[in-house]
Amino acid sequence: MPLSKDPGNRAFEKDGSKNNMYCSLCYRDGSFLNNEISDAKQMQKFCIEKMKENGMNGILAWILTRGIPRLDRWN
Repeated sequence: MPLSKDPGNRAFEKDGSKNNMYCSLCYRDGSFLNNEISDAKQMQKFCIEKMKENGMNGILAWILTRGIPRLDRWN
């Protein structure tokens, strides 16, 4: 998800500071929320669905999730 489109205005660490790498839909209080997601493909699918629920076009959501496999979480 583009952080500028995050409905929760970014994720936060345990100490209350903003996390600039992850959105509020998948990261909160210093940890990832959805532990059932075990790989980048599952995360892409999850993110596309959330963006579509928030009114984004499906093709645009797919394009915006293409960078997920390069995030630190999946390396």
